[in-house]
Amino acid sequence: MLVYKLTPHSYKDLPIRMGEMGLVHRHEKSGQLHGLFRVRCFTQDDAHIFMLPEQITDEIKGVVRLTDTIYKQFGFKYKVELSTRPANSMGTEKEWNMATDALRAALDELGYEYEINEGDGAFYGPKIDFHLQDSIGRTWQCGTIQLDFQMPQRFELEYVGEDGEKHRPIMIHRAIFGSIERFIGILIEHFAGKFPVWLSPVQVKVLSITDRSKDYANSVCEKLRARGVRVEMDGRNEKIGYKIREAKLEKVPYVLVVGDAEERDGTVNVNKRGVEEKYSVSVDEFVETVVKENDEKVIF
Repeated sequence: MLVYKLTPHSYKDLPIRMGEMGLVHRHEKSGQLHGLFRVRCFTQDDAHIFMLPEQITDEIKGVVRLTDTIYKQFGFKYKVELSTRPANSMGTEKEWNMATDALRAALDELGYEYEINEGDGAFYGPKIDFHLQDSIGRTWQCGTIQLDFQMPQRFELEYVGEDGEKHRPIMIHRAIFGSIERFIGILIEHFAGKFPVWLSPVQVKVLSITDRSKDYANSVCEKLRARGVRVEMDGRNEKIGYKIREAKLEKVPYVLVVGDAEERDGTVNVNKRGVEEKYSVSVDEFVETVVKENDEKVIF
């Protein structure tokens, strides 16, 4: 609000979209959250959109589309709720009806199914909430779009309209992840640590069978690193079965085994997470496979 007030605005400037990664502190009640989800402070992907009344539906649709794109990228299914005016609220019935109708119109035009959550809106306006469903069917409320007629009034925000008069803008509050830290906790549980290639901290692990294979293993790592792949090498003097088990416990998507035969043929022996059958391919072919999965953000 204060940033908006720093300079005068015309109707031609709107919509104005502002975003920040804001640090929020909260003391959750005992039993409400647990484990990785119960934190004292978290980072919220907070954004606000200042707009004209006739821009409301299009701006809401834009945020809904963005939310859908991001959730689908992670492979999440989700359900949508529309929360209406609570008992303790600010503003007139006319403003609330206009705001609620705008949210409903955006969802209807996009063809969304949604539940009405009577009386659970924010005190300053109705909202759309997105509930993610994880791999075992639990739901987590993350994204939210809140329409606000009240705060621009309280902060006396203005823009000059086409008629040359001063008017109040309307505002959307929106977050998609909700909390970055909590979203990461949901991701860990959703994938049970078995992150797809593009999300895995270590995407490929290269294991040398003997000391003779270390130089070749290093050359494979260098080819992968040159294409932006996150790779580690295990050249320890341990049995190869032990090193493979350790790498699998770390849930690395691809474990490559290299020895004399692989060095001679310019290949790697591939252990793909979740696939029993092992196979051999050329180094260049494997590099292209991983780069493609990374670029296309494949979920497996």
